[in-house]
Amino acid sequence: MIRQIVFIAGENFSGWHKNARVWLTFALGLVLCLMLSDQMLVRAQTYEAPIQILEPFIWTFGDRESVLLSTLLLFVLFADMPFISQAAPYRIIRTTRERWLAGQVLYVILAVIVYNLFLLAAEALITMPWAYVGNVWSETSASLAYGAGENGAVAVSAKTMENSTPYECAALVFLLMLLYSLFIAVWMLFLNLLGGSAAGVTGALLLNLYGYLLNPELIGQIFGIPQGAAYRANVLCGWLSPLSHAAFPMHNFGYDYLPGIWVSVVLFLCLISLFLMLSGIRMKRYNFTFVQVEE
Repeated sequence: MIRQIVFIAGENFSGWHKNARVWLTFALGLVLCLMLSDQMLVRAQTYEAPIQILEPFIWTFGDRESVLLSTLLLFVLFADMPFISQAAPYRIIRTTRERWLAGQVLYVILAVIVYNLFLLAAEALITMPWAYVGNVWSETSASLAYGAGENGAVAVSAKTMENSTPYECAALVFLLMLLYSLFIAVWMLFLNLLGGSAAGVTGALLLNLYGYLLNPELIGQIFGIPQGAAYRANVLCGWLSPLSHAAFPMHNFGYDYLPGIWVSVVLFLCLISLFLMLSGIRMKRYNFTFVQVEE
């Protein structure tokens, strides 16, 4: 059984080298890394100050908006879930619907991991000429966190620096980003099985839009929330927005009421498991449509 599941997942990977969507996703991911890390790299070059090799990844993808942008690129990669190819009828007959779906799920999980590792590696390679590998925060990050970058686009958080080291922080940022990406991917899979590929993309867009709009600063501006109540709005958004759960600085570090890191991890794992279970139930009644291709 496991062998069949792995084979089905591997079959999807075997077509990556000639899949335009895959090339486009990773090309856009590289462009995204270049754009989002530009401010920190320019600052490092201007002041000739080295930065820790993982800092651009931390400050780039520890931010809500950057996580959102990186996740949107997965729409290109997974828009055609559950990946019904010409070989699908043969595979389903030789195995079962459940095993075939399990192979697709394994592929999605591994593809999301590869995509996020690519973003991490891309940020590290872009940073390498000005970087060091020691597990110590750089002066560039310190200046951005404690006021010099207050109005900039880099989401450097003093709270983040005070409560972790670069490698620990990068691991947690990667974990949160990975789980959010998986959550969006399995949500798309379930909606695709329920209503077709248009339903998956639309549902994922709406979910991301909900997370983006549930922003304490945006809500404060729209509803004119006074400064004294801004903290409550921040805590509320931190709990109710999936996108906030994916942002490292939007967590409790021991002195507020925001969700803890591991609360977000458990929440994402529960949601991922829920939609995988619902996808398995839906697969039992899913009507496959195969297109006859004349040779």
